[in-house]
Amino acid sequence: MNKPQRDLTLRFLAEPQDVNFGGKVHGGAVMKWIDLAAYACSAGWSSRYCVTAYAGGIRFVAPIHVGNLVEVNAKVIYTGNSSMHIALEVFACDPKSMNRRLTTHCIVIMVAVDESGQPVGIPQWQPESEEDIKQYETAKKLMEMRKQISEEMQIYVPK
Repeated sequence: MNKPQRDLTLRFLAEPQDVNFGGKVHGGAVMKWIDLAAYACSAGWSSRYCVTAYAGGIRFVAPIHVGNLVEVNAKVIYTGNSSMHIALEVFACDPKSMNRRLTTHCIVIMVAVDESGQPVGIPQWQPESEEDIKQYETAKKLMEMRKQISEEMQIYVPK
């Protein structure tokens, strides 16, 4: 069996159909690219079909223009029984200069499922480098924060 693939990069050019009314690539297009990269990364790690369970902390920090070379980096930073926390960074640059800049970053949680859509076990990932340990600890902190937010949001859930 092959070693699971922990990270991947998607690269492509931003196209005219990706633009909003302000002339920049719209956030929905960026979110789609993030979801595609998260799926490919999680499927590569788990060797299973995966579904998006959560996308959060999406930060749009710089615009992407039509014709920019876009790079979406995805990396497993935490694994549960069937879930994978994927850290994503989106970079863009003019392909003539190749001067990359960070445009967006976030965390997406993917869940590996079987043919009937039920969660299925995945290989476990253990942090090794100092950077891995920091990202792993951040993922654990974010899980606790999401739990607290979910509890607070119960007031808005219809009964």
